[in-house]
Amino acid sequence: MKSIIQFTISQEGKDFIAEGVNVPVVTQAQSFDELTKNIREALDLFFEGHEAKELGFSDTPAVLANFEVPAVHYA
Repeated sequence: MKSIIQFTISQEGKDFIAEGVNVPVVTQAQSFDELTKNIREALDLFFEGHEAKELGFSDTPAVLANFEVPAVHYA
């Protein structure tokens, strides 16, 4: 049973995009605060009508978000 819901966050232009690693959830926003809100709303919709255990998660999974930093080339 999974106790962590993981997201990878990247930036495209002015938008931040959160893609679920172990859930089929994708959302975007123009700020981290808005992105956090959108992740919560998207997860509410994902779990709606299901118990977390039905989807392979503990009753109170934590949400972990990793921010992707663009590659830096050193010469």
